[in-house]
Amino acid sequence: MASQRGRLLLGMAEAVAEKGYTRTSVAEVLKRVHVSRETFYEHFADKEACFLAAFDKAGELLEAGVREAAGPPELPPMERFDRALTAYLDLMVSEPALAKMFLTEIYAAGRAAADRRVDVQRRWVNLFTEILTADERWRTLPDPHFACSLVVGGVGAMVTARVAIDDHASLPALREPILALIHSVVDR
Repeated sequence: MASQRGRLLLGMAEAVAEKGYTRTSVAEVLKRVHVSRETFYEHFADKEACFLAAFDKAGELLEAGVREAAGPPELPPMERFDRALTAYLDLMVSEPALAKMFLTEIYAAGRAAADRRVDVQRRWVNLFTEILTADERWRTLPDPHFACSLVVGGVGAMVTARVAIDDHASLPALREPILALIHSVVDR
């Protein structure tokens, strides 16, 4: 059962990345993963439920990968930030279907999906606030949490724009200018 569910989630992500959320049907997902319609409906009430479950799973995998890459809190904060950012960019390159679903197609799936995306954004802000406020220089900013919101929002917007046009390969090039900006803020 878990294997079938996992295949359906992956099939949904791949179909949505290729066709877009609105043009993806349950039949398209079933064709990709060779699972019966009956099996699909044992796991999900409808296309939206499957898509949201796929989005949630992608979010969990991304967050776990970035948290693991950041390393332990004992590392210098800027090193942890660099490691987390690099992992995020690398994951967006290595998992283009998940990136597309996670960053662009989520907004085509309606209000519940947009609310989920906002929640994920909030978790990313909290993660990067945790990392960056370990640096006393970051804590001296007028509003360190708001500064992290700007960083996460800015990185998200730049990555989303490239994912939307299937330019995943250019994502690693964002690392250096982002790091330079963060260093300019803390080294002021």
